[in-house]
Parts: sequence; C-alpha cells; structure tokens
Amino acid sequence: MNPDTIRQDRGVSGPKALLHLEGLAVLAAAVAAYWHSGFGWWWFAGLLLAPDLAMVGYLVNPQLGSYAYNLIHTYALPLALGLLSMLAGWGFGGELALIWLAHIGMDRALGYGLKYPTSFKDTHLGRV
Repeated sequence: MNPDTIRQDRGVSGPKALLHLEGLAVLAAAVAAYWHSGFGWWWFAGLLLAPDLAMVGYLVNPQLGSYAYNLIHTYALPLALGLLSMLAGWGFGGELALIWLAHIGMDRALGYGLKYPTSFKDTHLGRV
C-alpha cells in the first residue's frame, strides 16, 4: 500500500483537518464581513452557489472541467475583485467578492477541494 492510500484511509487528520478548518474560517470571516457591510441577504442567498456553474466545463471533458472549476475556486480571484472594488469604491464588487469567498470557504469546509484532471471526484483534499 502506498503512503497516499494510507493517508486517505485515515480520514480527516493533520493537514487535511487544517484545510477544512481554514475553509470554515474563510466562510465565517466572509459572512461576518458581509453582515457588517449591511449588504442584502437576497443577493447572498441567490449567488452563493453561482461559482459552481464552472462545473459546466466537465460536459466537455475532465481537463477543461477541472481547469474552469479550479480557476473559479481559488481565493486569488475574489480577493483581487475585493481589493479592486475597495480601491474603486465599487460596493457591489465587494459584495460579490465576499459571496464568492464564502462559497469557496464553504466548499473547503465540506471537503470539496481543487480538482485534478483525472475525475471530478479527485481533489487536493482527497477523493470525494
């Protein structure tokens, strides 16, 4: 049995547990910032799952699907959107960035990680 298989058989432990907690922390921080900013909760509820539209790439093939999913499910883009929105005074952009961050944090907390091109179920947090 190789070491990767052994680690996966143990469930959530060590670094994997930290990644789940990190996702939970990002989710909590994004929701708190959203609440503090006074944004409308209808937008939050309506757009929370919007980043999952990136899964449409899987209809073409797993490589395109994983690329699109990973691009939309990394923290870099919503953080950049949030920063640019703050600098430009664009409130709605900040609102979108917080919803997007909350989505990614929620996914990580639940164990949905970035995808490998082999299969939708192969993620950096293990097999879903």
